[in-house]
Amino acid sequence: MPRIVLAKPGLDGHDRGIKVVAMTLRDAGMEVIYLGLRQSVEGILLAAEQENADAVGISVLSGVHMAITSKLLIRRAELKMESIPVFVGGTISRADASELRRLGAADVFPVGTHLEDLARRVKIVISDRELALP
Repeated sequence: MPRIVLAKPGLDGHDRGIKVVAMTLRDAGMEVIYLGLRQSVEGILLAAEQENADAVGISVLSGVHMAITSKLLIRRAELKMESIPVFVGGTISRADASELRRLGAADVFPVGTHLEDLARRVKIVISDRELALP
């Protein structure tokens, strides 16, 4: 069963959306570890390591998705955890979504993404990761 760590980094205080995503991913057969609000980049990556996660998902609705995702991806590389895909959701423009993918996000889910599509895309990335592992 794929394991995914979900978190709300930064000062964002709205978590209804990520809780719906968590339920959707559980219903799709994944084990979800939801860390909650106001998580640090370091804490998210530590949890992913401790939980032996197959992926990490963050939700950012406060408009700081570029800065937080960049910081997370840089720290992930420093910790040699690049094999763990990072998904980003939230209030994200099309241009920012393209830039986040260019920076290394596995996929980006702007507000309004259909939940079934989100679950399908997460499963595909995790399956591809498992095939690529030695």
